[in-house]
Amino acid sequence: MDFAYSEKVEQLRARLLAFFDEHIYPNEQVYKDQMASAKDRWQPVPIVEALKPKAKAAGLWNLFLPESDHGAGLTNLEYAPLAEIMGRVGWSSEVFNCSAPDTGNMETIERYGTEEHKERWLRPLLEGEIRSCFAMTEPDVASSDATNIQTRITRDGDHYVINGRKWWSSGALDPRCAVFIVMGKTAPDNPDRHRQQSMILVPRDAPGLSIVRYLPVFGFDDAPHGHAELRFENVRVPVSNILLGEGRGFEIAQGRLGPGRIHHCMRAIGMAERALEKMCRRALERRPFGKTLAEQGVTRERIAEARIMIDQCRLLTLHAAWRMDTAGNKVARKEIAEIKVAAANMACQVVDMAIQAHGGGGVTSDFGLAEMWRYARTLRLVDGPDEVHRDMLARLELNQYKPPKTEAARAAE
Repeated sequence: MDFAYSEKVEQLRARLLAFFDEHIYPNEQVYKDQMASAKDRWQPVPIVEALKPKAKAAGLWNLFLPESDHGAGLTNLEYAPLAEIMGRVGWSSEVFNCSAPDTGNMETIERYGTEEHKERWLRPLLEGEIRSCFAMTEPDVASSDATNIQTRITRDGDHYVINGRKWWSSGALDPRCAVFIVMGKTAPDNPDRHRQQSMILVPRDAPGLSIVRYLPVFGFDDAPHGHAELRFENVRVPVSNILLGEGRGFEIAQGRLGPGRIHHCMRAIGMAERALEKMCRRALERRPFGKTLAEQGVTRERIAEARIMIDQCRLLTLHAAWRMDTAGNKVARKEIAEIKVAAANMACQVVDMAIQAHGGGGVTSDFGLAEMWRYARTLRLVDGPDEVHRDMLARLELNQYKPPKTEAARAAE
């Protein structure tokens, strides 16, 4: 395992860091001001739209797509350090057309869509002309076990009819959202519970598709991205909108969620680095009880602990990315589960320590730490809660020590 950055990645990192210094960091307050003064908080933010052509011109566009003619052709391991940089400023990923859920949706259509799907939806997504939504989680069932999904996708001649409810559907509130990737059951009676589900493409303007409400996160609306509760009432779409075929939903989900978890984890690491930076600067500036926070033993201990946790998670995540590139997403499921748990918990702890160093200011919006903590805490639920990943890890470990099955036991199965 060699995690040294290639010359190609080093050049991209240098260009990306320079872009942040010139265009992202200087406009963080501009972004805040534009959001605060917006009459409609769900509309595109002007500064983000203004920076997109600059990112394209700098060759920093669609960096996430692996093995594709449409992106930079980076592996998961090569993209990881770039995702980390983008994680330092929450809204920056969209500037480079590398933000969720569009990244996962573009990878899904690229990998599993037909040429018609690619022309209608992938091309404008790659150009940044439209945005998209991924609708999988449901309010009425324990969606951490996706076999529970109740949304029905029923064949009716040349169409499928969709009925159900979804929530935490990221991106649905963006007025540019033009297509939804929806997971539902086409064969609810199939004895193989993992062959009951399918994924299908649903245009935003399909009759019967409605937004019930936006879902606040810890009291924040999370605009302009946001998350929505959706209702599908007899939504009809052509049979050709199915992805890969009936009963392939779980297969697609595994292909989609693996890379997405790498992206989430690296962005969380970048965010934690920014939080640690803020904590160190604050510690050197503030002087309670006659000396700086940096001179207080408890503060130095927290800074050291944060440094250790961040570096541990980075190496663990790079290892998972390498494993995905060399062995595939399915084989790397253990490593992916490890980073999903580790990165979210690490980010929560590091940001929490940074908030503590900022005192009351840490829980305001002045330093960006409250927003970071909200994201980090939510990440422990995104793409499956910690408990699900830990349970799978434990099972994989236990399987190594189980005695081999006898012929009689195998025959009984």
